[in-house]
Amino acid sequence: MRVIDNEGITDPRINLALEEFALYHMDLDKEDTYLLFYVNKPSIIIGKNQNTIEEINVDYVEEHGVHVVRRLSGGGAVYHDLGNLNFSFLTKDDGNSFHNFKKFTQPVVDALNNMGIPAEMSGRNDLQADGKKISGNAQFSSRGRMYSHGTLMLDSRTENIVSALNVKDEKIRSKGIKSIKSRVGNINDYLDEPLSVEEFKNLLLRHIFEDSPEIPFYTLTDEDWAEVHRISEKRYSNWDWNYGKSPSFDIHRSHKFDAGLIDIRFNVRKGVIQSCKIYGDFFGTAEVADIEQALEGTRYEMDALRENLAPYRLQDYFGPIEDEEFFSLLY
Repeated sequence: MRVIDNEGITDPRINLALEEFALYHMDLDKEDTYLLFYVNKPSIIIGKNQNTIEEINVDYVEEHGVHVVRRLSGGGAVYHDLGNLNFSFLTKDDGNSFHNFKKFTQPVVDALNNMGIPAEMSGRNDLQADGKKISGNAQFSSRGRMYSHGTLMLDSRTENIVSALNVKDEKIRSKGIKSIKSRVGNINDYLDEPLSVEEFKNLLLRHIFEDSPEIPFYTLTDEDWAEVHRISEKRYSNWDWNYGKSPSFDIHRSHKFDAGLIDIRFNVRKGVIQSCKIYGDFFGTAEVADIEQALEGTRYEMDALRENLAPYRLQDYFGPIEDEEFFSLLY
């Protein structure tokens, strides 16, 4: 495993482009795994299948200059700032690692435990300490490669989470900052002496590479950085990618499954689906646009829906969900 040096960049548009560059361009046959650490200036990182405008507090974002950037992986929107350290393990997809968050978070949990922090895996994709969330994780897989990445809240301004994000849970929203602080924790709260992000990163690296005489780094070439900036301009600095179009729909059905939230919206005319958009924080390996396109032009009745979706393995798109659960949501 080698560590990619991001040279201290804090622009989320560059860091996400660097992650994408590493996924598709690094030699994962020669090197099994790459590890990338990065810190972003205040930003909201949107899950691939989410409706951006419904996830953010537009007034706060504009007033405070918060970056809004969509990532490649599924999952929910997260708030990043300079007190939050992000990690990403990039590797070959062996067919058994996608959805296996523990495989990638365990080295981090072990390192945190070694520092005296009672970190443990919680739920689908979180790490917690004493019942408080300290990390959220997501994954993306493409062309036989994948990454598993996550946040580590070291000294994050948790009060800004409520302000920057549209919190949908009524119980959380009504209690505001007090409720968030009861559910979310900073790692420094568990340490006798607070750490800077750089000190924290170095401690993690020393633990992860404790059996190596030195930590092997990969330094990007000028050609590498040119490609990273090209990816950033094409995708992560692109309004259409980050916000996209959010047309109005006349049928709206959503449900929170164990696999995550699935939110489906239709326009139906004369009993036929004219347009369809699917949002959510689920993790799939296939493009949900396939399902949207399969549904468009379909009669809005159960037999027709089943027939048109028969060629598709729904678990590839939405993770561990039963077919009947999905069809019950559709109709």
